[in-house]
Amino acid sequence: MNSIKQKIESILHQLPDDCSVEDIQYHLYVLEKVRQSLNLTGIENTLKQEDVEGILSKWLIE
Repeated sequence: MNSIKQKIESILHQLPDDCSVEDIQYHLYVLEKVRQSLNLTGIENTLKQEDVEGILSKWLIE
């Protein structure tokens, strides 16, 4: 598994040379949110995507 430093280096290599600090911050923010979400998947009482869609379908208009 890649370390967080390796993941950050990978992001930096994928961004264009003229990217801004804000671009880098955004990508790091998204990386952290995904990491947090993946950690939550192991916690009980979480819902599957299909279950959430079923619940929301009662309230959302297509």
